[in-house]
Amino acid sequence: MTESSSAFPIVILTGAGISKESGLSTFRDADGIWATVRIEDVATPEAFAADPDRVHAFYNARRRGLTDSTIKPNAAHEALARLEREWPGDVLVVTQNIDDLHERAGNRNLIHMHGELLKARCTRCKNIAFWDMDMSVNTGCPSCGQKGGMRPHVVWFGEMPFMMETIYETLEKCGLFLSIGTSGNVYPAAGFVQAVRGAGTAQTVEINLEPSEGATLFDDGVYGPATEMVPQVVDQILRYTA
Repeated sequence: MTESSSAFPIVILTGAGISKESGLSTFRDADGIWATVRIEDVATPEAFAADPDRVHAFYNARRRGLTDSTIKPNAAHEALARLEREWPGDVLVVTQNIDDLHERAGNRNLIHMHGELLKARCTRCKNIAFWDMDMSVNTGCPSCGQKGGMRPHVVWFGEMPFMMETIYETLEKCGLFLSIGTSGNVYPAAGFVQAVRGAGTAQTVEINLEPSEGATLFDDGVYGPATEMVPQVVDQILRYTA
């Protein structure tokens, strides 16, 4: 990476690869979640309409897994929280992950573009609430009290990710874009590097276990375990402010 102003904004995109070393399953690996269950059965609005019990069971299991005491932020999450604390400019983490490991590590300027597993949304009154328990079709909304309308506060296939306008506005202004632990084939996130390149204002770096499908779109690539590579890159970035 080439030295620049010490206060340029940084945008970081994270995917399942950053949480894998904390013990959470990825989606698209050979042994990932989508190898054991069909997307169409549990992660679409149509699936929820057809069989809400099955969809609730899937997300209940994932929620219980996330709240297991053995699941904790790893060194990569902690390094990004350190970057947010110590960098003199703005740092925004945009995560495709629905876990809360970035928050637990200390990140505060954070967008969950695909929603949050530990939140629930009422389709009747639109209230969003913290939720760390199982949920079913008989669960009542804590706001309006109606049953049958509660769903996980996650973005399903066919739905629009959250805060896209804010994300693109920030991408256009950043001076450094990091993509960490992503497959490079899930849009719209896979297109973020092209948006940054189109603006012509930022250096782009991919940090991944191995090159993603979009690796050639980045200026630089850093490959290896996230728990090793991300702290190294953060150390390098923060040397600009020393």
